[in-house]
Amino acid sequence: MVWEIARIDVRPGDEAAFEKAVGEAVPLFESAGGCHGVRLRRGVEQPQRYWLVVEWETVEDHTVRFRGSPGFARWRELVGGYFAAAPQVEHVNAVELP
Repeated sequence: MVWEIARIDVRPGDEAAFEKAVGEAVPLFESAGGCHGVRLRRGVEQPQRYWLVVEWETVEDHTVRFRGSPGFARWRELVGGYFAAAPQVEHVNAVELP
Protein backbone atom coordinates (compact mmCIF):
# COMPACT_ATOMS: atom_id res chain seq x y z
CA MET A 1 0.00 0.00 0.00
CA VAL A 2 0.98 3.59 -0.68
CA TRP A 3 -0.52 6.65 0.90
CA GLU A 4 -0.97 9.86 -0.99
CA ILE A 5 -0.75 12.77 1.43
CA ALA A 6 -1.82 16.10 -0.03
CA ARG A 7 -1.37 19.26 2.03
CA ILE A 8 -4.11 21.63 0.92
CA ASP A 9 -4.37 25.24 2.08
CA VAL A 10 -7.76 26.80 1.45
CA ARG A 11 -8.76 30.44 1.36
CA PRO A 12 -9.88 31.77 4.76
CA GLY A 13 -13.64 31.57 5.06
CA ASP A 14 -13.96 28.71 2.55
CA GLU A 15 -13.37 25.88 5.02
CA ALA A 16 -16.98 24.69 5.31
CA ALA A 17 -17.56 24.84 1.55
CA PHE A 18 -14.29 22.99 0.92
CA GLU A 19 -15.22 20.24 3.38
CA LYS A 20 -18.61 19.85 1.73
CA ALA A 21 -16.98 19.62 -1.71
CA VAL A 22 -14.53 16.98 -0.49
CA GLY A 23 -17.46 15.02 0.90
CA GLU A 24 -19.09 15.12 -2.53
CA ALA A 25 -15.84 13.93 -4.10
CA VAL A 26 -15.24 10.92 -1.83
CA PRO A 27 -17.17 8.54 -4.15
CA LEU A 28 -14.86 9.59 -7.01
CA PHE A 29 -11.90 8.27 -5.05
CA GLU A 30 -13.68 5.22 -3.70
CA SER A 31 -14.68 4.10 -7.18
CA ALA A 32 -11.17 4.58 -8.59
CA GLY A 33 -9.16 1.46 -9.30
CA GLY A 34 -6.65 0.73 -6.57
CA CYS A 35 -8.17 3.11 -4.00
CA HIS A 36 -8.65 1.62 -0.54
CA GLY A 37 -9.92 4.66 1.33
CA VAL A 38 -9.81 8.42 1.75
CA ARG A 39 -9.66 10.65 4.82
CA LEU A 40 -9.54 14.39 5.37
CA ARG A 41 -7.77 15.97 8.35
CA ARG A 42 -7.84 19.63 9.38
CA GLY A 43 -5.12 21.60 11.11
CA VAL A 44 -5.66 22.82 14.65
CA GLU A 45 -3.11 25.62 14.71
CA GLN A 46 -3.79 26.48 11.06
CA PRO A 47 -7.48 25.71 10.41
CA GLN A 48 -7.21 26.63 6.72
CA ARG A 49 -4.73 23.73 6.26
CA TYR A 50 -5.96 20.26 5.41
CA TRP A 51 -4.36 16.91 4.72
CA LEU A 52 -6.09 14.61 2.27
CA VAL A 53 -4.89 11.06 2.84
CA VAL A 54 -5.73 8.48 0.20
CA GLU A 55 -4.67 4.86 0.41
CA TRP A 56 -3.70 3.42 -2.98
CA GLU A 57 -2.59 -0.03 -4.03
CA THR A 58 0.26 1.52 -6.07
CA VAL A 59 1.60 4.99 -6.88
CA GLU A 60 0.50 4.45 -10.47
CA ASP A 61 -3.09 3.89 -9.36
CA HIS A 62 -2.97 7.52 -8.23
CA THR A 63 -0.61 9.20 -10.67
CA VAL A 64 -1.65 7.42 -13.87
CA ARG A 65 -5.07 5.83 -13.47
CA PHE A 66 -6.82 8.36 -11.23
CA ARG A 67 -5.16 11.53 -12.47
CA GLY A 68 -5.95 10.53 -16.05
CA SER A 69 -9.59 9.85 -15.30
CA PRO A 70 -12.79 11.88 -15.50
CA GLY A 71 -13.02 11.38 -11.72
CA PHE A 72 -9.87 13.45 -11.19
CA ALA A 73 -11.18 16.20 -13.46
CA ARG A 74 -14.40 16.27 -11.44
CA TRP A 75 -12.43 16.32 -8.15
CA ARG A 76 -10.53 19.40 -9.28
CA GLU A 77 -13.74 21.01 -10.50
CA LEU A 78 -15.34 20.49 -7.08
CA VAL A 79 -12.44 21.69 -4.90
CA GLY A 80 -9.99 23.65 -7.03
CA GLY A 81 -11.71 26.98 -6.50
CA TYR A 82 -11.06 26.81 -2.76
CA PHE A 83 -7.29 26.36 -2.98
CA ALA A 84 -5.18 29.21 -1.63
CA ALA A 85 -2.15 27.62 -3.33
CA ALA A 86 -1.37 24.49 -5.29
CA PRO A 87 -1.59 21.35 -3.10
CA GLN A 88 1.68 19.74 -2.04
CA VAL A 89 1.47 16.00 -2.70
CA GLU A 90 3.74 13.19 -1.51
CA HIS A 91 3.49 9.43 -1.52
CA VAL A 92 4.60 7.45 1.53
CA ASN A 93 4.96 3.82 2.56
CA ALA A 94 4.44 2.30 5.97
CA VAL A 95 7.58 1.67 7.99
CA GLU A 96 7.72 -1.50 10.05
CA LEU A 97 9.26 -0.65 13.38
CA PRO A 98 11.33 -3.21 15.29
